[in-house]
Amino acid sequence: MNDLLADGVIAMGRKVLVIEDNADIAHLLEVNLGDIACDVQVASDGRQGLSLALEQEFDLIILDLMLPQLDGIEVCRKIRQQDGFIPILMLTARTSELDRVLGLEIGADDYITKPFSIRELLARVKAIFRRLDLVAPVSSRDDDDGHRISMGLMDIDIEKRKVAIKGEVVDLTAREFDLLVHFARNPGRVYSRPQLLDQIWGYGHDGYEHTVNSHINRLRAKIETDPANPEYVLTVWGVGYKFHEHPS
Repeated sequence: MNDLLADGVIAMGRKVLVIEDNADIAHLLEVNLGDIACDVQVASDGRQGLSLALEQEFDLIILDLMLPQLDGIEVCRKIRQQDGFIPILMLTARTSELDRVLGLEIGADDYITKPFSIRELLARVKAIFRRLDLVAPVSSRDDDDGHRISMGLMDIDIEKRKVAIKGEVVDLTAREFDLLVHFARNPGRVYSRPQLLDQIWGYGHDGYEHTVNSHINRLRAKIETDPANPEYVLTVWGVGYKFHEHPS
């Protein structure tokens, strides 16, 4: 068996849209994603990519930052206006923290900087697919038909990927939603930052812990009445985070 599939992550049936104007990179991605059984479509500019993204259903979009016609930031922004949860992995030749943060702030779920290792990129892709499976409805763990979790004043509709607090819908990115569902399915369980990196992001490299912190902060800003004194996502000092077992 191909060692890239040895971890048990099978991508069979996953549809991936690659929006990349460099033909060599696009071909490299198409071939290697095909090796893990992805159905890949390629767009060579931002307008074509946006059109495909809005017309068809994909499990993942791999989006270059620098594109002709429409740049990756604008493509990501327009996709997020129409689809709040399709995972977006951004490719960028830029190395500044500002560019990476901007991509994440407008809704990209992850980024990788060119030049990149194809093995690392495939690891990120498979991690995203694991997250999709992680938040699939599971009736033994959730309320009623497995599509909802209710905790305190919060209601999570897993199938529709919507979160409401006091009846008001909260706008979360795909990664924030997956992180929240993971916590809510395991109330009271304490997770370290490396554990969350492994289980939600799919990689546990040293130095990435700040990614967990920034996502926790953004999630709290959206779901907590007072983010400085959270009711849902609690800090366990010296260890990590947990979800309150009995939020008010």
